[in-house]
Amino acid sequence: MIPGRMNDLESSRRKASAESRRYSAAVVQGARSRRVTGFLLFAVVSVLLFLKPFIGLVRYALTDDVSSYILLIPFISGYLVWLKRHELFPTMGISQRPSALALFAAVLALAGYGVVVSQAQQFSRNDYLSLTTFAFVCLVVSGGVLFFGSALMRVVAFPVGFLFLMVPPPGFVIASMTSFLQHASAEASYALLQLSGTPVFRDGLVFRLPGISIEVADECSGIRSTLVLLITSLLAGYLFLKNPWRRTALLLAVVPLGVLRNGFRIFTIGMLCAHVGPEMIDSPLHHRGGPVFFVLSLVLLFLLLVFLRRYERRRTAEATPGNPQEQEL
Repeated sequence: MIPGRMNDLESSRRKASAESRRYSAAVVQGARSRRVTGFLLFAVVSVLLFLKPFIGLVRYALTDDVSSYILLIPFISGYLVWLKRHELFPTMGISQRPSALALFAAVLALAGYGVVVSQAQQFSRNDYLSLTTFAFVCLVVSGGVLFFGSALMRVVAFPVGFLFLMVPPPGFVIASMTSFLQHASAEASYALLQLSGTPVFRDGLVFRLPGISIEVADECSGIRSTLVLLITSLLAGYLFLKNPWRRTALLLAVVPLGVLRNGFRIFTIGMLCAHVGPEMIDSPLHHRGGPVFFVLSLVLLFLLLVFLRRYERRRTAEATPGNPQEQEL
């Protein structure tokens, strides 16, 4: 009789343990659901608070060539979070200090938004949207920390940081970037023209070629293509590289690639005008040939990515437990 009673007791303990685990799982699942629901409500309220500038941002992105990429940023960020979905729930939690800081940041974002709205007439359209969109993103991020905890937000640090690309660059940033790319592209194209042996006289941003003079204007800076190339390099480095130094190298390569691409475009148009005819300045290659040259720079960026990825794999293979002296750079 004793062995039978012991078996019954053991069976009862197992059932109780299984019920306890199911209850704990249900409690955890319920807590997760409440946090997700709370964050979604927080996000909806945030959008409603910023509805007017949000609609203005959409219209601005649809009409401004430089900022047309903005509409894609939330979808790309959401996709990157979805890729991390299996790592999210185990790290979900609430930390009191980060949550308090997040709430304080949210209050600051709302206060800043109120100041900007009250002084909207003192800002250009671009700067107004930059400030209000920055406040909106800060508010959403603070809500993420508040409802999900700092550990989960660290897991999705890159997608969250990527979301800040929704913010249109302020006017002075656009002006500085345009001026730099404009002058750097002029230097690159002038060097290529000299290497080609084509007679050229340079006066600042104006090139005097046989039969025509070409000016490297603001529109020739290639800032839109450079921004798109920058975003592409950020995504490619995050998805395909692990070492931060190699990610940085890929990102920094955007500047010389952008300058070289634009310089080559100006050089090509100049050569056609000098050797084919001045009418080539109005050719489709000049007015609609930007995507062709962008693809060339994209190919160069892809080749650099392949090289860095192969190098990273080789270094990782060398840094095995059997080779303790080899370390990842």
